[in-house]
Amino acid sequence: MINPLSITAAHPGSWFLFGISDICDRHHPTLRSTRRESTFHSNKTAMSLLAVTLYALASVADAAAGKRGLVFTPNAEYPQDNKMWPPPASDLTWYYNYGSLPSPAYVNVAQDQFEFVPMMWGVGADPSDTKWLTEVKGVIQDGRNITHALAFNEPDAPNSWGGSNVDPHTAAQAWVANFEPLAKMNVKLGLPAVTGQPAGLDWLKQFLGNCSALVSSGSSQTKNCTFDIIPLHWYDNFAGLASHIGERRALWPDAEIWITEYAYAHQELSPTQQFFNQTVDYFDKETYIGRYSYFGAFRSKNSSVGANAPFLNNAGKLTDLGSWYLGKSATGVNPQSKAFSLAPSGLVAGSVAAFAAVMMTWI
Repeated sequence: MINPLSITAAHPGSWFLFGISDICDRHHPTLRSTRRESTFHSNKTAMSLLAVTLYALASVADAAAGKRGLVFTPNAEYPQDNKMWPPPASDLTWYYNYGSLPSPAYVNVAQDQFEFVPMMWGVGADPSDTKWLTEVKGVIQDGRNITHALAFNEPDAPNSWGGSNVDPHTAAQAWVANFEPLAKMNVKLGLPAVTGQPAGLDWLKQFLGNCSALVSSGSSQTKNCTFDIIPLHWYDNFAGLASHIGERRALWPDAEIWITEYAYAHQELSPTQQFFNQTVDYFDKETYIGRYSYFGAFRSKNSSVGANAPFLNNAGKLTDLGSWYLGKSATGVNPQSKAFSLAPSGLVAGSVAAFAAVMMTWI
């Protein structure tokens, strides 16, 4: 989705979506009848319901630990936005920036606090060039514990679409030169992140075939290139995403899945938020999903995936999606607004907060 030459630019807890009555039914079926029996039982009910609420929030945070990351696409016009993403301002644990070196904004953030994952965006004129590998080794020598690396951004797509536009054979040559040495250093490797189009899978199969031929050259045995991770990009609905993941799982059942770019692009606010909630819940629960990074860390007016998908409104305020993704509560900020304004979900969040405050007075 991103051409680095042109870069300028949590989940709320499922209980938010169902209402207070449904919380009672789903988590503690006896609460509603118990609440009516006496003042004593009312207090007990309030305490139980508050515990359920707090448990739901804690469960979401625990589930996301280690998985949720940042696709860092900084905008030089708004350097202040960069401070929103790393800990302790958020629950995010890792990031990538389509490049080999840590971003200047986070160069002083410890690797164990906000893990940098290097990526080789595309391939230059000479696929045997190892400049990228040399830079990554330099980062390691400087003291960063690089444990994962990613390859080639949408090589099956043209540059005009944000892809790196690399043919499978050339990509395989660059992989053997730059990534296989990292495998020997115990760095886990992510395959090229092709598009979600059918042609992407064809490209990936051709790449692996070419890669196998290169590493098997001169050997009497067929070898395969080393990889640990299948990165995915997706910008359509949830059903399609689940099917897309299932397809990759069927082909490479032992590989970990990373969703390194995703959003429900160019949709109205409600389906955008619904998709977000479905995906985060799914990713956090499934053990074969190793990590994920939503494509939305920018302002609405700078978005290439629609006005409702980003984490920030036009004034740089966190939207509900942005705040949820960082492990915080809904803000009620409309993605397309220039200042603070309550979106419908913000009203719901406000009601829940008010209800929690009332419960505290009962205890």
